[in-house]
Amino acid sequence: MAELIYYCGTMDSGKSTLALQTAHNHESRGRAGLLFTNRDRAGSGKISSRLGLTSEALEVSESLDIHKFVVDQLSAGKRIDYVICDEAQFYAPEQIEQLARIADGLGIDVYAFGILTDFRTQLFPGSARLVELADRVHTLQVEALCWCGERATHNARTVGGVMVTEGEQVVVGDTASGNEVAYEVLCRRHHMRKVTARNSGAAHQSIEPLPFD
Repeated sequence: MAELIYYCGTMDSGKSTLALQTAHNHESRGRAGLLFTNRDRAGSGKISSRLGLTSEALEVSESLDIHKFVVDQLSAGKRIDYVICDEAQFYAPEQIEQLARIADGLGIDVYAFGILTDFRTQLFPGSARLVELADRVHTLQVEALCWCGERATHNARTVGGVMVTEGEQVVVGDTASGNEVAYEVLCRRHHMRKVTARNSGAAHQSIEPLPFD
């Protein structure tokens, strides 16, 4: 039976890399599939990894009915053996339900990749629905590290170098001088204390134009 499987982790845990590796493994065995994404750092319609891997993908807009899209592709004679969905935390709950219908009704395996919680430590709506519906939920085994060297479990947002825990759930990097939006991963202890790499005196902080891997 086809399954809906969710692979989740923090930033820097290799989600997009695994999504692209999964696609490669299927393609190397002669299988055909569809790749979807939403708000990738490389721009619309792309899946990109921090290791430099990139692939074209279909951008998931708010109005896209993924199930209907797949049905239309099948009706047009396209072969679809699997569906890969990167940045799944940004999908609407209704779109997650459509992914479940693809697995159950069409017999197509669906592999979703994303982040569970935002910078406020709250579940993304898409991730929450995936946890509720997925046949399996896997935490990625590649551990991102906090600046202190401990396992990173939380995503943090800083504005002008100061960690914030309030604001819009999704914010594209601000280029205004002195008010740059940046993201880094922290262990729970330092996230709760709001101690980032910058105000700890640690040397490295990752600046990304988009918030999540």
